[in-house]
Formats: sequence, C-alpha cells, structure tokens
Amino acid sequence: MRTSIAALLTGLALVSTACTTTEAVTPVVPESLTVETPPAPLRPGLLPQQSGDSYYQSAAAAVQARIDQRGVKPAKNVILFIGDGMSIPTITAARIYAGQKRGVDGESYMLTMDTLPHMALSKTYSHDFQVADSASTATAMVTGAKVNSGTVGVLKGANRSNCASTEGNRTDSLFDLAEREGLATGIVSTARITHATPAATYSETPNRDWESDADLKGGEAGDCKDIARQLIEWPEGDGFEVAMGGGRTEFLTSDEADPEDEGKTGNRKDGRDLAAEWTAKGPDHIYITDKAGFDAVDFASDARVLGLFEGSHLEFEMDRAADTAGEPSLIDLTRAAITRLSQDPDGFVLMVEGGRIDHAHHGVNAARAVDETDTFDQAVAAALDMTDAEDTLIIVTADHSHTMTISGYPMRGNPILGKVNAGLEGGELKGLDGKPYTTLSYASGQTACHMKDGEPDCTREDLSDVDTTDPDFQQPSLVFLGSETHGGDDVAIFATGPGSELVSGVMEQNEIFHVMGRASGLVATE
Repeated sequence: MRTSIAALLTGLALVSTACTTTEAVTPVVPESLTVETPPAPLRPGLLPQQSGDSYYQSAAAAVQARIDQRGVKPAKNVILFIGDGMSIPTITAARIYAGQKRGVDGESYMLTMDTLPHMALSKTYSHDFQVADSASTATAMVTGAKVNSGTVGVLKGANRSNCASTEGNRTDSLFDLAEREGLATGIVSTARITHATPAATYSETPNRDWESDADLKGGEAGDCKDIARQLIEWPEGDGFEVAMGGGRTEFLTSDEADPEDEGKTGNRKDGRDLAAEWTAKGPDHIYITDKAGFDAVDFASDARVLGLFEGSHLEFEMDRAADTAGEPSLIDLTRAAITRLSQDPDGFVLMVEGGRIDHAHHGVNAARAVDETDTFDQAVAAALDMTDAEDTLIIVTADHSHTMTISGYPMRGNPILGKVNAGLEGGELKGLDGKPYTTLSYASGQTACHMKDGEPDCTREDLSDVDTTDPDFQQPSLVFLGSETHGGDDVAIFATGPGSELVSGVMEQNEIFHVMGRASGLVATE
C-alpha cells in the first residue's frame, strides 16, 4: 500500500473517558551520602495551587527524599527538551540511523543525549489511561500532577470537554511560576504552538482540541477560552519572550488569507486577529512567519517574538528545504530562543519540543521519525554548547512512547531502515510465508491491510522488490488502524547540570516538575 505520506502523518486526537484508578505511593530512595549543608536555593519559591493534589504530593515527597540524601544544586536556568513519542526503541534506531547517515558505525554511535551524566526511566500513564496522550503527559511534567488524558493544565477532577469542571481544578505550571518570579520564558516546537505539549506551559482547558474558538463546540464548552487566545492573553508576568512553532491558522480569522499557503485562511470565527493583537502589545512585540523574518530578528535584544511558520505543524526536517516560504529548523529555533532568553540576568525556563517524531510514528513512517529524532538531538547539542553546565539544568525526555520495535536478527551494519539480512550466507531473511521483513515495524497502523476490491486484504505485503530505505516507505504493522497508536512503556530521562543528580532510577513522570522546580528554586515546599 503506497498512499500519500503527507495525508497520513498527522497527530491522533485522543477521546477519553474517566475511570477509577489507584494512585501511586511514594517510592523508597536507596541510601546514599547525606549532604550536611546543601547550597541555598536561588529563589524562595512559590507554592502552586495544585499543591494539595495527591499526585503532586506523592511526587514532591519522592523528590524531597532524594534531596534529603543528596542535596540539590541551584539552577539559574532550566531547559526541558521533549521528544514527542520518542520511545527507547526510537532512540536506539535514531542512534544507528544517525551514525550510518554520517558514514560511521551506527550501533556504537553516541547521540548527544546519550552522553548526559544522569538518566532514569519515566512512567507515563495518566490518571485514567494506561497508555497516555501528549496533553496529560505534558501537564504532568510542567505541573507535577497526573491528570486525565485529553486535558491540559487541569487536575484529575476536571472532566474531558466540560468547561464548568475546571473550576477548583486549575494549576500553576512551572512557566507560570517562572514569570511570577521575574524569569524569562520561552517555548519552541515543530508542532503547532497550540498543540498539546507546548499548550501545557500556558493554558488550562478540559479539551486539548480546543485550539481556536472555532473548536469550542457543544454545550459543555461554556465560557472556556480557546488555547490560542490563552497564549495571547496569558496573564503571568510580562509574558513569553519567545513562542515559536506552527499553528498560524489558530491565530488568524477565517476571512484572513494565509501569508504562505494560497487559498487558505485562518480558523477563527470571532473576528480576532491574535497575531495582530500580539504586535499591538508594544513595539518590542514581533510577529514572523518565514525564514526571512526569522533571520531579520535580533534575538540578542529585548524583542518578544511570536513565530508562526506554518498554518499547522512545521515541515518534517526531510522536507523543510522544499517549504514555500522557508522556515527555521528546530536547531535554529533552539539557538535563537536561548540567545533571547539569556538576555535576562535572572535566568530563564524554556521548553523545546520535537513534535513531529510523534507524527511520523502515527503514519508508520520510521524514516522521518528517526530523522526528526536526529535533528532533535542536534538541538540538544546546540543547547549544551550555548549554556553553562554549572548554572543550567537540561532535561531530555519523551512524553510517551510508540509501538515501533526493532527485531529480526539483522547483522551488524545492516541499514536500520532496511530489510533483515541473512548474515554470513547473504541475502534476506524471510518469514514462513516466504517474504522478507524489515528491522523496524509497528504493532498497529495503516499498513496491516490494503484495500482490494473495496475490502481490506490483510495478506502481508511482499517487500522483495521494495526499497524500504525510501523516506516515504511506511513500515509494516500488525493491527489495522487508521493511525498508529502510542505505547505505554517507560521512556528515558537524560539530565545534566544542577539538579540532574535527582534524576535516577524509575520515576513517576510528574516528578520531573519537582526536580526542575526545586533545583530552580521556583517551587516552595510549604
């Protein structure tokens, strides 16, 4: 089956229902050296409004136990890198791919994230799902509480798509706290800037899909504000210094022509041009839509930049050069954001999301998934190059995994995107059906079957004459679905800098917030 990759590589909106769960207990931290006189925090910290939540308290206690034994070094700056859908098999495959792409041994190659000194496993389940979505997992990382899948920035007491239920269930994200303490803040993403992961930094909504006012449908939407509007009206401090990614249509009106894509307009029905409202905030507020505009910005200034480089998500890195108007890479965005945020002597908090790793996986397109991961890793390298390990905590992790697996006994050096070879005998290994198979495959997805005479034919495709290393090739999958699903296995956390010593063992995902909050001094304990 060879259908349009562009049509298939889209995110999967998760529709969830609440269920009863058993919440986590505080884990026991192994004994280590006690720090008699820990360094003083840089800031007194604030107690977020969700501090009474049971998930929050459990995670806070787990991190406090580590601090009691190890101490915590104070961090002036925090950078949270989130590879959306970057499962551990994705990291392994991307490592091999990156090495092979550079003409060296892939299996022994080291990604930048591999070199960070501290690491752990992260448990990604949400309050109501074993296999979570990006909204609940991002919320866990930036608020310290596990919440219902499909919701952003609201506690477990809020019901999906029910605006009224958000009252009494609101949260303060690490970015809210940073702004109140006078730090600079920024978000960059290859996805829409209103998409689930970046939205968790500034928005509170019972439905991750309410990205513009046109999405606020149904009686339960009530008085809730759409996510794009919440970004522009974000009341914390002096607002974001940089917010750059995709999602332009969520900010423009339905009768306003898109500046890049002919024949397309914005989505908004309320007549509000939110991009214009951004620039109306003052002469230092800049709105850019293409690479030329990006290159013209002096990021070593007091400019406040809203960059919306696509109507929806940014191009995959493989396809970026062919973009009509041109757009910066994730590496470019990361360098620009750090340059701008570093102008604040009080420090900064930054989220960098490699959002399109996830989208490629949903389309069972492993080539783009591993290539996006390679680019994401280069953005991590850029951050390490631009910051001081003595004052900047950098955490690299994923929100959830995917169902891609690496299998089949391929020989050392076999192309990671190729078919499994037959070792010393040469040729390709074949299944009992006499057909070759690929090293990378998925448990679910669009390729499990193909349509024949109007009916699904689930006979395994013969790949004998197929170039599986082609960037547009879609890997085989088992369960026939319109979009490949997330996985529920643990994901990796890599960390360096002050506070990274608190990252170890198997952690609840919401502990990441407490590591960042305690190291930066943004989060108080009482």
